[in-house]
Amino acid sequence: MLYFLIVCIALAISASYELLEWLAALLLGQGADEFLGTQGDPWDTQSDMFCALIGSISALLFFSRWQNKQINKMIQNNISDN
Repeated sequence: MLYFLIVCIALAISASYELLEWLAALLLGQGADEFLGTQGDPWDTQSDMFCALIGSISALLFFSRWQNKQINKMIQNNISDN
């Protein structure tokens, strides 16, 4: 359940950034076509969010075990110091 929540948070941050990017284009007076023209890719938002999804899942798969080992080592050091 925690992994699902972490992935959801990563996607929510990515979606928020994409909305902020879109709002900035509107406020600066650029239309949707001109804005997409500067990006060069009409699927830019979707590919950015897909990269956020892949990155969050990869980080969980590759680094969660390492982080748990580091936390356990830190706990063991604290117990032995007391």
